[in-house]
Amino acid sequence: MEKHDLVVVGGGTSGCIAGKTAAELGLKVCILEQKIKKEIGIKACGEAVGIHHFYNIGISPPKGDELYSKVAGIDVLSPDLKTVHRIKVKNLTGFMVNRKVFGHRLLREALDAGVKFLDRTLVLEPIFKNNFTVGVKVKDLARNKTTEIYGKVVLDASGVTAILRRKMPPNWQIERIVENSDLEACIQETREVSTQIEDPEYLKIILSRKIAPGGYYWIFPKGNNLVNVGLGVQMTKNFPNPKKQLYKHILSQSLFKNSKKINGRAGLIPTRRPINLVGNGILFAGDSACQTNPAHGSGIGPSMIAGKFAAQTACKAIETGDVSQKNLWSYNINYMSQYGNKYAGLDVYRIFIQKCRDEDFNYGMKNQLIKGEHIFSRTTPYEDLESNQMPWIRRTDTHPLLKALIQTSNNMKRIKKIYEQFPQPEGYSTWALKVKEIIEEMKEMTLETSVPLQATHNR
Repeated sequence: MEKHDLVVVGGGTSGCIAGKTAAELGLKVCILEQKIKKEIGIKACGEAVGIHHFYNIGISPPKGDELYSKVAGIDVLSPDLKTVHRIKVKNLTGFMVNRKVFGHRLLREALDAGVKFLDRTLVLEPIFKNNFTVGVKVKDLARNKTTEIYGKVVLDASGVTAILRRKMPPNWQIERIVENSDLEACIQETREVSTQIEDPEYLKIILSRKIAPGGYYWIFPKGNNLVNVGLGVQMTKNFPNPKKQLYKHILSQSLFKNSKKINGRAGLIPTRRPINLVGNGILFAGDSACQTNPAHGSGIGPSMIAGKFAAQTACKAIETGDVSQKNLWSYNINYMSQYGNKYAGLDVYRIFIQKCRDEDFNYGMKNQLIKGEHIFSRTTPYEDLESNQMPWIRRTDTHPLLKALIQTSNNMKRIKKIYEQFPQPEGYSTWALKVKEIIEEMKEMTLETSVPLQATHNR
């Protein structure tokens, strides 16, 4: 039996950041990881991360072997490829990172801070005592031995599998199961190409219900001759096989003629607003907490932020000797006020986007109704409405797309306001019902129309 201050389940981005942060704050930390050490960082991933995330948590940006290329911006394309919305800022936007090398850097920094790391350790279930999470039961895969590891606080950073979250007591009001419709099945490959890459400093995201229903496909250059290419599809009933879609519709494009596959991986990504992040003696971070950006699935940045917030909260709670849900609740307040409220709005927008047909995307993007800036939260539809940037508002009686967009805009604003008033534990159940009402309204919304979309305003 081992005892620690903080037990971290998962050696991914959020787990390593949390471990490093907690150790630097003086806690005795142990990270448990099912993979062998040399496989840390390997996962299906777009490998793109914004530079602002590194500034926000105070770690150095990638360089050397960690860095494939610098990113100047993002191009969001319509299904017919005729409309391109370019998103860029004055200076550098972000990086394409070597996910494995970056992951090993984060682990090394955690180890240097004094964290104990146990690889080939499969976490089986949480250990409860007096209605508190006090540790985890694990299996040492190298020795085929089951044992128990105890901590004053446990952090579930186990990824989309959410090993511990799935076994939480119902009265802690933690969503144990994520619906399939809130998951994306993804396939990603790194390819060496012989064709010249156009604008290699810009990442390309293409919306297409035909190719990537409920998601999108991406072409992310990693320097002059390497490309991270992949797609994600919403896991609704009868969703298509992502690999078949990739090979049929994307790798058949001229850019990938005679290309060479370097590696490839598949995985699941949760694309919805964050869950309740705390229980008695336990916190959740990263994919386990549904902290990816709902609109475009980016997860590296949010998981780094969450890891730091979770560790700081655990440290303060341990110092006071009270690791109850109520005393850990500040993690919820902090994360939801800074990130969760934005992601809740993007979850509403994500549901709207997933209902659009390709002709809706083509028309909407051409006429600036659906914007790349909306997907990446540079601006929102309701902000455009309020600044009178959407003159089509006067013609809401003619097209289902416009009606749906106005309904979406109103609900984005409503849910953001609700998240800005995130409650204490005793008010959470009532608050959660208000959120659910908006989400259910969005899921019931329809965009179906039997007539072609026509322009409704003068340009």
